[in-house]
Amino acid sequence: MASNSLKRDLLTILNSNQIRTGEIDRRLYSYDSSFLATRNSFIPDAVVFPHATHEVAAILKYASAQSIPVVPRGAGTGETGGCLACRGGIVLDLSPWNNVDEVDTSNMQAFVRPGVVHARFNRQLSDHGLFFPPDPGSSQMCTLGGMIANNSSGLRAVKYGTTENYVLGLRIVLASGEVITTGGVNSRAIKNVSGLNLTKLFVGSEGTLGVITRARLRLWPKPAAKGLVMATFRRLEDAPPVVQEVYRAGIMPSGVEILDGTAIRAVNMYRPETALPEVEAILLFEVDGSPPAVEWEGHQISNVAVKAGGKAEWSTDPQRMADLWRGRSLVAAAAARIRPDGTRIFAGEDISIPLDKVAQALREVHRLSAHYGITVVSFGHIGDGNIHTAPVIDIDSPEEVERADALVDAIHRLAIELNGSTTGEHGVGLVRSGYAAIEHGAALQAMQKIKHALDPQNIMNPGKIWP
Repeated sequence: MASNSLKRDLLTILNSNQIRTGEIDRRLYSYDSSFLATRNSFIPDAVVFPHATHEVAAILKYASAQSIPVVPRGAGTGETGGCLACRGGIVLDLSPWNNVDEVDTSNMQAFVRPGVVHARFNRQLSDHGLFFPPDPGSSQMCTLGGMIANNSSGLRAVKYGTTENYVLGLRIVLASGEVITTGGVNSRAIKNVSGLNLTKLFVGSEGTLGVITRARLRLWPKPAAKGLVMATFRRLEDAPPVVQEVYRAGIMPSGVEILDGTAIRAVNMYRPETALPEVEAILLFEVDGSPPAVEWEGHQISNVAVKAGGKAEWSTDPQRMADLWRGRSLVAAAAARIRPDGTRIFAGEDISIPLDKVAQALREVHRLSAHYGITVVSFGHIGDGNIHTAPVIDIDSPEEVERADALVDAIHRLAIELNGSTTGEHGVGLVRSGYAAIEHGAALQAMQKIKHALDPQNIMNPGKIWP
């Protein structure tokens, strides 16, 4: 649809300062963090900034009548092309809609708008002695609406679970423009099994079923104490079994992270003062809770690591813990340092593996790296089997890009062959939609029937999740 005529129609719904149709403005919304976005140009016909649910409803009612695609977008930090207008249409930029409407401390919940940034939300909750447990690596940028749409998780999902565990209800605008509230229209109950669980249906739907305009989120009390164990291993294979031994000891850390040898080298090259031990694997175990429990669990984890042939450092010092976590948090940015002419690409970056096959998966990724001649930095949330692989390539070499594509496909297929998934927390988007049939089988048809029932015109973020 021509941008001028589309703008004219949208001006009947929104003010002029809520609409962008200029080419530069539209191009600014043609990318996210995915490697796919660097090689394609997905330019929307218009970008709009709704400030209220009734505005979103009017936009969707209009778009449905005109069969115009609508793509909800938060901060654009995704890595799968999920917020890209691959078929043109209207991008709804919800990031400026960043009100925390209410923190209900008595009922341990909050009411928020989709554009609230995760880190800002937790800073505000800290004043109430509460926190929102999901903890993605993009906390300083990502929005709560985007987290809900992708069912994000992050560093502490091993103990606290994913975003879906904390969404009590949603205000949703359907493709028709109809507005519904899931979880109970006026409910503030934490437990609710009344009716079909529509809230869970929309969490992780990546904007394909409707637009989130408000969320009711469950909160937890901040733990009184934290501690961190850094366990180092000369052999990569020795690290994953230690995680299972910790679980067998009856300990559930709040987070368990792994860095392989390439990740360690990358961090030390990027920030030498971090001075991580040059070994094949590092495990970071965070524990939280009451001070006595934290001390006991930290020493028990250290003993398990040492018995397995590793070395362990235990600390409850906030500065030391921050230094160690900084090393983990730098990996994504540091990966490219492994190769002077290299660029880290976000592709094949989020496989999820059964716990008893993590070591096998890591070794196989190393083998695939050698086979395709592509350096891969591996790290991630080993506590729940969510491994991040970061290929580093010369993006100006067509031949190398082709090999990288083959490597990424092999990594995705490896995850499925090991009874895992192509994605643990980043979502499907455009880049992984081709694996939907082999991951889900006949269940894919059921998903598509739900999609058709709620969005018969297929205007809501078309092209995502399903091939």
